[in-house]
Amino acid sequence: MLTSSYKPEPGRFLVSEPFMHDYNFKRTVVLLVEHNDQGSLGFVMNRQLNVAIDEVVKGMPAIGSAVFMGGPVEQETLQYVHRIANLPKAKEVYNGVFWGGDFMQLRQMMTMGEVSPADVLFFVGYSGWGPNQLEKELDQKSWIVAPQAPEFIFQDDYSDMWRQVLQTMGTKYKIISNYPVDPRLN
Repeated sequence: MLTSSYKPEPGRFLVSEPFMHDYNFKRTVVLLVEHNDQGSLGFVMNRQLNVAIDEVVKGMPAIGSAVFMGGPVEQETLQYVHRIANLPKAKEVYNGVFWGGDFMQLRQMMTMGEVSPADVLFFVGYSGWGPNQLEKELDQKSWIVAPQAPEFIFQDDYSDMWRQVLQTMGTKYKIISNYPVDPRLN
């Protein structure tokens, strides 16, 4: 399978190889928000749930922000990625994209209409790798590292994101973006 010349770092995407068998990551795009010697952490961007944030968190305003299955780790937790530069305790992932921050302040800002629902993505659980685990998976060609592209983070439809990200990476990636999910059915 293909690899890319990009190295994992916050703000980059991990695109699963076309025939990955792990259901948690089959045809997924993971936004890395942390990558260091202690490991890596990210969120699956293209597994949107059919649930509203106010159904997940009691007391949240019914505003329509997207909720995703962020990954198989700690699925009882809620994480968020956003474009709110002035949210206290938020960590800038890269260039205007932030992770986390003061949740009570975020809820208040959303309730007051100071934040657009399109500026916040919520994730149930996350995708995590221990020290050197992601590097081993990259060596096994389980993932393709894609460049930072904020236009893919905050969009209206995430259902075809796996294919769309690959198609922006050049001809050889465009070819694999069209691989069938099950080649036996081709």
